[in-house]
Amino acid sequence: MSNHKDSNDKLGFVIQDIARLMRWNFDRRAQNLELTRAQWGVLANLTRCPGAQQKTLADLLEVTPITLARHIDRLEQNGWVRREDDVEDRRAKRVYLTEKGQEILGELQSVGQEVRQQALTGINTEEEEQLLTLLLRLRQNLGTSSTDDS
Repeated sequence: MSNHKDSNDKLGFVIQDIARLMRWNFDRRAQNLELTRAQWGVLANLTRCPGAQQKTLADLLEVTPITLARHIDRLEQNGWVRREDDVEDRRAKRVYLTEKGQEILGELQSVGQEVRQQALTGINTEEEEQLLTLLLRLRQNLGTSSTDDS
């Protein structure tokens, strides 16, 4: 029984360490693409929310709008994204991936696949599915808003 308690105490640290190592491996493999993690985060979110307003992207990335604007400036200078006026809100801009941005994102996805394969070395398909199921359940548990702290 104490082993279970000990592993529960370490769960958060293990998850954090795995995430850190995956980011480190990704960054190391992607450094020749000359994108910062913040910049590829913008690109990745644009695949989920094409044409998102800058404010929406800033919220998704948990950065200030001015910080995001700087990232988008650099991405736009490199031809990876384009800004367009929002037809519904004249004060807002919408951000889109360009063809060049989609190409670099494809390269980033390949790097991500390499890192996932490295992380899953020695884990069979059934174990991978079980791991994902359990992690999704943890995410759902933590994402459920409840006012009852009991």
